[in-house]
Amino acid sequence: MNTNRNPKETMHSAAASLATPAPALSIRDLTVAYHRKPVIWDIDLTIERGKLVSIVGPNGAGKSTLIKACLDLIPSSSGEVLISGQPYAQARKRVGYVPQRESVDWDFPVSALDVVAMGTYGTLGWFRRVNKRCKALSMQALERVGLADYAHRQISQLSGGQQQRAFLARALVQDADIYFMDEPFAAVDAATERAIVDLLKELQARGKTVLVVHHDLATVPQYFDWTVLLNMRVVASGPTETVFTQENLRRTYGGKLTLLTQAADELVKSR
Repeated sequence: MNTNRNPKETMHSAAASLATPAPALSIRDLTVAYHRKPVIWDIDLTIERGKLVSIVGPNGAGKSTLIKACLDLIPSSSGEVLISGQPYAQARKRVGYVPQRESVDWDFPVSALDVVAMGTYGTLGWFRRVNKRCKALSMQALERVGLADYAHRQISQLSGGQQQRAFLARALVQDADIYFMDEPFAAVDAATERAIVDLLKELQARGKTVLVVHHDLATVPQYFDWTVLLNMRVVASGPTETVFTQENLRRTYGGKLTLLTQAADELVKSR
């Protein structure tokens, strides 16, 4: 082995390595267990920047658990999660999160504008009042999701779709580099779904990375360019046109696929 490398070549190689950006998300050997029973285990996953990613799998597959583990919302038994090459604690200001609607206390007495303004706390600081600039940014985010007219309405008075839009606006005002969204399309009307899709596409066009827990197999190829098929382990991960196949779907859903198989088969055949 030649150990007499040219110092200039070594420096150039090191500089090139430093110039290469880290993946948006890198997961190695991640296991999460409840009461010693694994929910997800040995997860290895790399998502490059600028991807619009669907996380797909049957109920109980660990999709929400995976997102929460990435955000340090639940403890992991083992493994490592890096966001842009850093642990979440160091990267949290660059991360946006839209939780499941069912996990939110909608009776909390705040307005839609208040909810969105919470997204500015990462840069504003928890103990400073929301200033005019942050309120203006929050109003702009509400306008982008079609809720400007509801800014001062209490969040509990909004419909399910409007509540979901408010949380999307909160994530937007963070101006994050990577977004985690847990079932943003659940129980929303067609207009809200279309608005969410347009928003996801816009975020991707701006170079953002978006990971979405998604259930509707029929829309996966239409909405997402990258897909992670998950059933406690990663069954497949890659470009949607490559991994979203009949065989991978069967491996992911097993006997639970039932009618979904027929829909997916027709979808794959039509591509």
